[in-house]
Order: sequence, then C-alpha cells, then structure tokens
Amino acid sequence: MPKTLLDIKSSLDEKVGEKLTLTANGGRRKTIHREGVLEETYPSVFIVRLDEEQNAYERVSYSYTDVLTATVELSFSGEAAVSGQ
Repeated sequence: MPKTLLDIKSSLDEKVGEKLTLTANGGRRKTIHREGVLEETYPSVFIVRLDEEQNAYERVSYSYTDVLTATVELSFSGEAAVSGQ
C-alpha cells in the first residue's frame, strides 16, 4: 500500500485511462460512490471523468492527500483498493 504522496501519485500515473470506482466521504455520515475513468494526473491532484449517465458532474478532482488520509478510496477493476492506510 502506498504510504507517501509520491507513491500514491506514481501508482496512479500507471493507471491513467483505466476504469475505477471511487468512494468518497461526503461529510455528515454521507458516503459517495461513483464510477468513472482516471483521466489525468497532475503534481497535486488527479482528475476522474465520471460516467455521464449516473452523475450530474462530468469530471471531479481530488488531491493525493485525500487518498493518503482515506477520505477517498479508489478501486480499479480486478485490484485491491488504493488508499494510503
């Protein structure tokens, strides 16, 4: 499991273009589940293009810190979830 921001970024760099399931903490005991494709990675954030039929938003972005602190968990098809913990 990735333990640093650099490890998380490098593991996501290898998966650009792959389908994923995103689970995010929405606050006030609300959990958000979304499906999409890892579109791009940048030095501080990554962008997920969402399935347009299921979501009102076309794209969302999260920081690598969100993954490290387990606010966001990413699951790629056929693999274990990517989280910092």
